[in-house]
Amino acid sequence: MLEPLAVPAINRLLRANTWALDKLVPHAGKTARLACAPFELKFTVIGSGEVIAAAPDTPPDVTVTVTPGALLRLAARDETAWNAAQVSGDVDFAAAIDYVRRNVEWDYEEALSRVFGDVAAHRLAGAVREIDRWGRAAALNLGQAFAEYSMYERPLLATRRAVDEFNREVDETRDHAARLEKRIELLRRRLSGT
Repeated sequence: MLEPLAVPAINRLLRANTWALDKLVPHAGKTARLACAPFELKFTVIGSGEVIAAAPDTPPDVTVTVTPGALLRLAARDETAWNAAQVSGDVDFAAAIDYVRRNVEWDYEEALSRVFGDVAAHRLAGAVREIDRWGRAAALNLGQAFAEYSMYERPLLATRRAVDEFNREVDETRDHAARLEKRIELLRRRLSGT
């Protein structure tokens, strides 16, 4: 379904990162299915390491399924999102795809220079980098502010100190209850002996 758009873009990225082609060459002839409901991308690796759209009836050697939320996190370079992916099939092929996914880099400044020229592309790329840096910093600051608010202003989350104190009190209560049980048992024995 997405192959006509995705395959040429994937091949451009692979050709720009020749090491990625070398990483995929050993898996020539294998088919991968990447699924994120309601979309699916199915491609086959060819001898050069590039990919082509897989025939509809070709069974995949590896299937990687992610949720839309995890896909957005992956696009934002959140590496923990990959842990939410469900992978089945050829483990070596899946590892190669994951390695390429993690390490491939798109030189968008070069792509922009073909359309807008070198100077405009450099300025656009600089603006994109600045917006990305600002967005990451804003997300980090917002997360920290929410965590502090949740712990101190509106205690939705417990501080480490509060959790440690709670655990200490639970341990003391458990010890007191154990001592009380022993005393009750001792009293029962005394009463049954008389």
